[in-house]
Amino acid sequence: MPAQGTVYVDVFTDGILDPNEPMLGPVKNGGYIVANTTPGCWGPMLTPKLRGGHEVTKPVSVEGAEVGDAIAIYIESIRVTSIATASGNDRVIEGRYIGDPFVAAKCPVCGTLYPDTKIEGIGPDAIRCAHCGAEIAPFKFTHGYTIVFDEDHRVGVTLHKEAAEKVARDGRFYMKTPERSIQNPVVTLAPHDLVGTMARVRPFLGQLGTTPSIPFPDSHNAGDFGAALVDAPHDYRISEEDLIKHRTDGHMDINRVREGAVVIAPVKVKGGGVYLGDMHAMQGDGEIAGHTTDVSGIVTLRVEVLKGLNIEGPILLPNVEDLPYLARPFTQEERARAEALAARWGVPALETSYPISFVGTGRTLNEATENGLERAARVLGISVPEVLNRATITGAIEIGRHPGVVTVTFLAPEPLLERAGLLAIVKARYGWDQA
Repeated sequence: MPAQGTVYVDVFTDGILDPNEPMLGPVKNGGYIVANTTPGCWGPMLTPKLRGGHEVTKPVSVEGAEVGDAIAIYIESIRVTSIATASGNDRVIEGRYIGDPFVAAKCPVCGTLYPDTKIEGIGPDAIRCAHCGAEIAPFKFTHGYTIVFDEDHRVGVTLHKEAAEKVARDGRFYMKTPERSIQNPVVTLAPHDLVGTMARVRPFLGQLGTTPSIPFPDSHNAGDFGAALVDAPHDYRISEEDLIKHRTDGHMDINRVREGAVVIAPVKVKGGGVYLGDMHAMQGDGEIAGHTTDVSGIVTLRVEVLKGLNIEGPILLPNVEDLPYLARPFTQEERARAEALAARWGVPALETSYPISFVGTGRTLNEATENGLERAARVLGISVPEVLNRATITGAIEIGRHPGVVTVTFLAPEPLLERAGLLAIVKARYGWDQA
């Protein structure tokens, strides 16, 4: 099929990112992907037929993308469509899964693996096995809430019991769940432990990236969640070596992956396989409750192949206002002050540098930080100690998701970026105010 300028996506995976499955597209290099995304965590967690903990879009092949390249994914727009959603902290129900409740749910009564479900009424016990009628959801709330949004999706307010139950009775309508989505709407459970709490809406994508080179449950395409697959007792068991080699870290939950940002993702299969989902209405650093406000929405992406940029994991180019203070581009006035100071002390020249943010993932935040530091060092061809120093005085380590996603952000000198093949895209993002 000839490459298309725009590929429209309204179909979803069964929770597995499988490089052996046909991709949509291809989309032209420089073209657009427009997707109607499903809510991310809780709905799929209540839908045992989904095998990955999420329900992301089917991957789209990008014209000219080969293994060893990278794809720059420009987030042109994100628009929330949900009127309401629900979320909260979870607990796992033993006996309703094999090894991993996100990946291998089963009915505790009839034993059916990945069973179909039906909804009977509303409330925490409403999700039932379609085969035997047993309560089946492998997760329950320890503390949950239902939240509604204003018409402009600028603020949200959490609901009391009666209002939450009104939303629960017509969950797919209030969540604006896409027609081809099979997930059970989380609002069906009508949680209402928080009442009258206000929150600002600032949507972003928890999932955005490229297809791993072996089948991966979608929510496990990262070093922290992915660690649960190592030597697991279900069909998606992998080795530690597989986790390191094949993942692409598309499940980041970094709240800076929002409208205006750029994600540079590795290509580990022909065509790259760009996918997205798990849109959130808002989230503080760390997603410390384990979950946040999963919503439906419309997303427009532009994709550009970066030939020969062989990276292990994502690089993020956030909006300037989302950069750590120390990593923001210098103004002309700041540079003039620094040049005067350098002349006074006989320093012959100052670096010209630009912000760059390397994503690291691992079982813990410490492991994720080490991963991000090592990725930065390898891409730029410098030592980890040099990255440590640059991130300390010209950047920051920021938590994307607890327990194991971080960004290592710092100002990188122009020659290092040029040697790595990153100067053009980074300078286009941040070079507007430097000499």
